[in-house]
Amino acid sequence: MTVRVLDLGGRTFSYLDQGAGQPLVLLHGIGSAARSFDQQVGGLSGRWRVVAWDAPGYGGSSDLAIDGPTAADYAEALLAFLTALDIRECHLLGHSLGCLTAARFCADHPDRVLSLTLCSIAGGHGALPEPERLKLLEQRIGDVTTLGAQGMAEKRAPRLLGPTAPPGALERVIDTMGSVRASGYGQAARMLSTGEITADIKRLPSRLSGQVIFGDNDLITPPARNRAIAAQWPGAEVHVVAGAGHALYLEQPDAFNELVANFLSKRSGTST
Repeated sequence: MTVRVLDLGGRTFSYLDQGAGQPLVLLHGIGSAARSFDQQVGGLSGRWRVVAWDAPGYGGSSDLAIDGPTAADYAEALLAFLTALDIRECHLLGHSLGCLTAARFCADHPDRVLSLTLCSIAGGHGALPEPERLKLLEQRIGDVTTLGAQGMAEKRAPRLLGPTAPPGALERVIDTMGSVRASGYGQAARMLSTGEITADIKRLPSRLSGQVIFGDNDLITPPARNRAIAAQWPGAEVHVVAGAGHALYLEQPDAFNELVANFLSKRSGTST
């Protein structure tokens, strides 16, 4: 799958872009990259234009200009990215940390979003007591600093998958997580540390169609946490993928793609 590069004059984004029709934009998590969505790009691009970005600081995308960004900074980067691609409206899907960017973007720019899907939701640590919040941040940054990206991936990746993950899934997660840049990962960790997704979910327009998807074996963002966030979002559909862990779209791509396709089809006039 060809990785494209968008040069905005001193600011670059790398991304995948395939298909035609209404755009579906995919936002990856903190230890991932656009290429982790290859089975979604390939599987859904027959009916939608599927775009997966490398978030700022990931892949070939430039770091953000400030060391301690917030979700608002990532949302504004997404706005610049979509505007440069002439994507004026899109279906938006975030996974894990990508949910914080997706929810903030929808809250700030509701006219740019046709529907919102949040998967394996990282809600942010902004509401935690400061000592706990800082401890979690130090652990994340400490892992990538002391172990390196590859060592961090080997330590963290096994917990991202369910017990029935197919052969090769763990190797893919390790390979993708092992490719992160320490600078971009550090910025994303600081955004996670200050984020509070429920505040943005409460700002979403009532007209916006939404869904929450998570695996029932998710150890990173457990089912109870996903349900608690979904309860703050009136009208959102909730779907549970049996046997799946945190990286559900990678370990069960067919089930995941079917949920996304069914949801989008009801909102974009396409047939499943």
